[in-house]
Amino acid sequence: MKKDFLAITDLSREEILQTFELTSVLKEKTRRREAHPILAGHTLAMIFAKPSARTRISFETGMFQLGGHALYLSPQDIGIGKREAIKDIARVISRYNDLIMARLFDHAHIEELARFASVPVINGLTDYNHPCQIMADAFTILEQRGRIEDLKIVFIGDGNNVAHSWINFAARIPIHLVICTPPGYEPDEKTVQRAREAGLSRIELTHDPREAVQQADVLYTDVWASMGQEQEAEQRKKIFQPYQLNMALVKLAGPDVLVMHCLPAHRGEEITDEVMESEHAIVFDEAENRLHVQKAIMVKLLGKEPH
Repeated sequence: MKKDFLAITDLSREEILQTFELTSVLKEKTRRREAHPILAGHTLAMIFAKPSARTRISFETGMFQLGGHALYLSPQDIGIGKREAIKDIARVISRYNDLIMARLFDHAHIEELARFASVPVINGLTDYNHPCQIMADAFTILEQRGRIEDLKIVFIGDGNNVAHSWINFAARIPIHLVICTPPGYEPDEKTVQRAREAGLSRIELTHDPREAVQQADVLYTDVWASMGQEQEAEQRKKIFQPYQLNMALVKLAGPDVLVMHCLPAHRGEEITDEVMESEHAIVFDEAENRLHVQKAIMVKLLGKEPH
């Protein structure tokens, strides 16, 4: 049975921790410039409906370092759900390639792609969630703190795809997760309910950023208007201004708090330049770890783990 990675909840707690262990191994090999062509002769098809710097660079570089080859397919090459039926393109690509990574708008599209593909499908982002990002984030926290279980992680901003993936993570690993949004911008209710029913984590929704950040281990933010919401950007700036991650908020959290952002960051909007450049920020560590975590995910999905 082939396995896909469309959401954090596709993995068990044990599989998440095993992925982190493999990530550490592959990261060390990369740092030592030690060859690790585990996926030699394998190919990855990368379907992009949404453009991205980090997603393309990290997957393409990662596949090269693993000894394989990645193909970039732009919206002009494959118009998901437009030029050709998703179930047709899924079957065609599966005949050519060993893995598919897709970065799409509609989450239903990646679910259909996975349903009809005979090779593993990886979610590089949809409007609903962003699982590779949160796997990289959690691994980075683990590196920095030596653990992630029971830490207080506070997400401030829009209840978006990144927030949803943190909520899914809380359904697998016990954490104290606080999602702080303006009224009306809360995350998906069903996603929150499912995570709470898992009974592992304390999950809070709040509208008060000053209260939310108290005794936080990690402060996390993201852009106020995601791709596809550009027409709302100016309106959102006014609504979200009280939720800016600035030094006043960081100081309320405490001297050892870590600050994270999935990038790209709009400095001066959701996060200040001062915070981005502060000793609290581990933004570029998490960006780097996208490479290492995604390599581990690809290796595990293909069952090619080094012995």
